[in-house]
Amino acid sequence: MAGVMHKFLIASMFMWILPVAILYGFNYNLLPGSTTLSPHSLTLLSGFLAVVSVNIVIVFYICMALKEPADKHKPDAAFLAEAKDSVSKLTKGATSGDDHALKKQE
Repeated sequence: MAGVMHKFLIASMFMWILPVAILYGFNYNLLPGSTTLSPHSLTLLSGFLAVVSVNIVIVFYICMALKEPADKHKPDAAFLAEAKDSVSKLTKGATSGDDHALKKQE
């Protein structure tokens, strides 16, 4: 579980750092060629690249998650038992409610 949280925190940090760094680089003319752009073009290009950078980080995070083995994570047995009981109670309640509704219609 610690590995999953570690990957999530790193991906979250990159989702904040990359767009801010791109916007900062464009606004303070740190990137070559950004001084020749009009303010309107500079805003559009920096915003577009910031959004693209976040999407790239998300794609990498999804790829890392898909590469993890599925049998590595086992659900808690107590949680599964409680969930099954809850679902069975709900389905029993729904069928008895349907029977009551049918009797009312007759």
